[in-house]
Amino acid sequence: MQRTESKSRGGWRKAHCAAATLSRRDLLGVAGLVAPALLPGIVPRPARGEGGDGPGFGRAKRCIFLFMWGGPSHLDTFDPKPEAPAEVRGEFGTTATSVPGLRISEHFRHMASRMDRVALIRSLTHDDPSHLASAHCTLTGHLAPVPKSDAVPPSDRDTPHLGSVTARWRPARGGLPAFVTMPWLAYHPAAPGGKAPGQNGGWLGHRYDPLLVEGDPSRPGWSVPALQLRSGLTLKRLENRRLLLNTLDRQVQPLLERPAARGFDEQQQRAFAMLVSPQVRRAFDLQAEPPAVRDRYGRNIHGQCVLLARRLVEHGVPFVSVNWHNDGRNFWDTHGNNFNRLKNDLIPPADQALAALLDDLQSRGMLEDTLVCWVGEFGRKPQITKGNAGREHWPFCYCGLLAGAGVAGGAIHGRSDAQGGYPEEFPVSPHDFAATVLHALGIPPETTWYDREQRPHRLYAGTPVTTLFG
Repeated sequence: MQRTESKSRGGWRKAHCAAATLSRRDLLGVAGLVAPALLPGIVPRPARGEGGDGPGFGRAKRCIFLFMWGGPSHLDTFDPKPEAPAEVRGEFGTTATSVPGLRISEHFRHMASRMDRVALIRSLTHDDPSHLASAHCTLTGHLAPVPKSDAVPPSDRDTPHLGSVTARWRPARGGLPAFVTMPWLAYHPAAPGGKAPGQNGGWLGHRYDPLLVEGDPSRPGWSVPALQLRSGLTLKRLENRRLLLNTLDRQVQPLLERPAARGFDEQQQRAFAMLVSPQVRRAFDLQAEPPAVRDRYGRNIHGQCVLLARRLVEHGVPFVSVNWHNDGRNFWDTHGNNFNRLKNDLIPPADQALAALLDDLQSRGMLEDTLVCWVGEFGRKPQITKGNAGREHWPFCYCGLLAGAGVAGGAIHGRSDAQGGYPEEFPVSPHDFAATVLHALGIPPETTWYDREQRPHRLYAGTPVTTLFG
């Protein structure tokens, strides 16, 4: 069993598009999703590699971020405690893995033989038990504007999602979006604020928001709403409308010379490129996948989203985030009936999809430069709730996985105590986890960008766990 030795400075740090009508409002809505143009006042990025060093720096050309929204129980997934009392240990047994000495939950039947391809962090920790603020920190690597709150909705004060930062740093080509989120923006129906902050461009601006791909791609006939033209509108008619719009724009050329108008014109062109690009349509075409491949990922919403994520990064999308869905029953927030929900509804599709993704990336020669992340916003309380067999929120200790892009397969970073309540060594904060992602993507730690009010923002609020890289 490989265990990382260098201590991280972890702990809690405070530090669809209805563009087919071609109205300017509609085009702005589309282009805001696909046009990573510079905002006024943002400092140009440093040259690649400037200021960045250490193992794994810049190894990732792309990232697939699997966000297990709701907070998976670490004790019932990747950090079981078979020697703990029954009220902590729970109902599940453990299984041996491809890493000598490492045991995980018996229900991760596919991942058990693939743990030698991932690095397991067993010492993630923070102190915020709220879903929304914790999600912001997980997805951005920075504290939410209002920590420990489920009552504050997303705003332009949010730190940009890691995908938005990637879109700004590494724009996509060929009309492709630089950042895609599916199958929804994470929302908690019981939280007063509802939608989690930190899922869009935040202070970078809306042009760095993700392209949101909604719906269930496992359903027959599913297609990407943002790429569908209105009934009766052909690509030829769309091109004719673009030419007409160009003619009208030339008549008001003096107005278009203004900086804001020039930015809009660029967004407009990118929106057209996305709608008519064969490369974009191929990237999103799940029907092109052989049935056997679709079966390997699982014919369910999560499995097919993960398969689509693989297609997107393969075609040139730099960052894809798959948020765990909430279909009314299948959700990691297991306050009650924890064990039945995990073994019947949650672990099987998560296990199958992650294993298939690692297999596919490896067989296609993409695992060496694709970073795969698997993490939730917190874990679950060690003590099982009497009466309903649930586990409550527990941010003080939980697990996350990283794979690809130079990550050392079979590495285990950190250790929790005997009951999985707190880290005993090498704690890692969400800030550190996010900094590790930025490090792998080749974004230097001293990088500072300015928002629209000319306020400076450092992208790193934590320390990369470089010992996870081989």
